[in-house]
Amino acid sequence: MSKAERLKEEIGWLKVVFAVCVALDASLVAWLAQNYASANPVLVITGCIASVLIALLIVYVNRRAYRRFEELEDA
Repeated sequence: MSKAERLKEEIGWLKVVFAVCVALDASLVAWLAQNYASANPVLVITGCIASVLIALLIVYVNRRAYRRFEELEDA
């Protein structure tokens, strides 16, 4: 497998991870928006922390994908 093909495959997997993380974060924020008043405060705090962590993961995956794009241009 050439380096370019390997990078394309990794970018494909990063797209899947990115999409899953975005869906998880959107679902969690929607749940928090609907249930923040009636939910257990511990769940709300945990949900907020999880939402921030998932958002950070989204940023990390996005940066990693762009680095792979740059490597693919050089290959």
